[in-house]
Amino acid sequence: MTSTTTPAPPAAPAPARPATRVLLTGFEPFEGERVNPSWDAVRAAAAEPLDGLELHAAELPCVFGGALTALRTAIDRTNPDIVVCVGQAGGRPDITVERIAVNVDDARVPDNAGAEPIDEPVVPGGPAAYFSTLPIKACVAAVRAAGLPASVSNTAGTFVCNHVFYGLAHLIATELPHLRGGFVHIPYAPEQVTARALPSLPVGAAATALRTIAATAARTRTDLRIAEGATH
Repeated sequence: MTSTTTPAPPAAPAPARPATRVLLTGFEPFEGERVNPSWDAVRAAAAEPLDGLELHAAELPCVFGGALTALRTAIDRTNPDIVVCVGQAGGRPDITVERIAVNVDDARVPDNAGAEPIDEPVVPGGPAAYFSTLPIKACVAAVRAAGLPASVSNTAGTFVCNHVFYGLAHLIATELPHLRGGFVHIPYAPEQVTARALPSLPVGAAATALRTIAATAARTRTDLRIAEGATH
């Protein structure tokens, strides 16, 4: 009598890990510019699939208050795990990952609605400052490894970029502790500096940097402990 063994059924495949949802935001043009490379780069970065990530893009108005309303709407719509807000820093030569947001609006020029707050808090009664909850040094190292210039910045200014960065950080600290987020500045696009001797970076290169930052933030919880400080 021949015995037979029934083969075991194949093991069920492991459930796929859910993609990390990343919201990227950029700004509309301001101060007379025809373009804002932050929005162009964000839109390009989110247009192509990236393994393990679900990228979403939102354009924010360059308006105090209104930008935070638009940011909250985008967060509610996309339910992200990570938010990377992006702005234009004309005159900077590289991708700068911001370390700190401060609780002050101090506008050198009016926003796109004509508001020009001076020494006003972003959030009345809020802390003086918040640190980014992104792995800023790991992000800088990854962008450099991708062949693009990058550094840690210790000031996001006092215009709408810092306003959004602080508003995002306050939202994380008070309402959405599961969320991680921060701010990145990018240089002018080349077409913005044809008549002035200022640094620029092609939008495609900036988009590559933002995708690199998103991927690094998604896989990195503990930041690198390396020197990226400033002496002035």
